[in-house]
Amino acid sequence: MSSNLKGLFKYALWLLIMPIALFSLYTWASLNWVYSSGERAGYVQKFSLKGYVCKTWEGEIVLVSMPGTQAEKFSFTVKGAAVAKKVNDSLGKRVKLIYEEHKGIPSSCFGETAYFVQDIQFLEK
Repeated sequence: MSSNLKGLFKYALWLLIMPIALFSLYTWASLNWVYSSGERAGYVQKFSLKGYVCKTWEGEIVLVSMPGTQAEKFSFTVKGAAVAKKVNDSLGKRVKLIYEEHKGIPSSCFGETAYFVQDIQFLEK
């Protein structure tokens, strides 16, 4: 009887551990695998620390466009405190954001957007 109980316990343990391990592996892959990368130039319009439990830096840049056209906005997320400080220091100045896009992130706890800023550079006017 005890060997049946041990077998049932092992089976139940695998049913619990496997989904958690697979979800963790998927989350790790979505955060580390870069779908695309690029740059956007414009003026940082909004930047704030958001979230009730998971605090993330979220921002919005107004892209430089042709005269007479509607301004386009680009939303982004910043992970690191050093980059967040540089973004805060850039408010009101023309900048270039260097970002990576990560597809399929399973929760907004890692950021509200799929675009994670890696660096920011100030541009001359």
